[in-house]
Amino acid sequence: MGATLCCSTVAIPRFPLKLVSRRMLAPTVAHLSLERDDGQVLPCIPGQFIQIHFRYADGSEARRSYSIALGRALDTPPDARVDIAVSYVAGGAATALFEALQLGEDVEASGPYGRFCLMPNDDNRRYLLIGTGTGVTPYRAMLPQLEKLMRDRSVQVALLQGARSPAELLYGAEFRAFAQTHPGFRYLPCLSRELPKPGCLHDHPDVRHGYVQNVLAELSPDPEHDIAYLCGNPDMVDATFDMLKEIGLPIGRIRREKYVSNK
Repeated sequence: MGATLCCSTVAIPRFPLKLVSRRMLAPTVAHLSLERDDGQVLPCIPGQFIQIHFRYADGSEARRSYSIALGRALDTPPDARVDIAVSYVAGGAATALFEALQLGEDVEASGPYGRFCLMPNDDNRRYLLIGTGTGVTPYRAMLPQLEKLMRDRSVQVALLQGARSPAELLYGAEFRAFAQTHPGFRYLPCLSRELPKPGCLHDHPDVRHGYVQNVLAELSPDPEHDIAYLCGNPDMVDATFDMLKEIGLPIGRIRREKYVSNK
């Protein structure tokens, strides 16, 4: 269940997180709402992640990393809440942990960690946000920030979300709704196997058939004015990174985070 985010971490004290609610986003992905259960707040920057700590059956320590999905309004002070998206993996130790977790029960956590965030000094005209699977989770958390940047700097945003079928478009309805109310935000679901049925939620002109890295060229990445974020499957991240480099996007304007499946 879940994934390992490939980036360095700094030791931070652990704390209890209580499960508040659970709902399924896709057949094998759950959205979990939790809150810190020690009376403290959990300040975080959109794009960061937390780690869940537990033990294998033999008693050895284990941990899994999960991007924070909760996007707070910018004028909202930090509180104890955190949302994450969790992939269920058959036979996975973390899957067993979360499937057995009841509402009101705690897991041990640490964080937040990571710098896969929007930078305050960015001077770009457009963000290209590219993600597959639970790799779109940090983009959900960034929506309030992006809304402000679109308003204050007239920044344009394009989100390419890769999935096999419409049922696996995590938070797809939210991204679609955001695009409909924000002209500067374009949402392109990229479906590799199954296209939407006519008349359903995801049947709209920006749906594409194929992989995100194949659809990216349609957006004509601009080396001078674009900043790209890549998050999700390592093969996708590597292929898209190489494509953007070949186009001429400076490495400093390509920010990436890989998700490595881990039982």
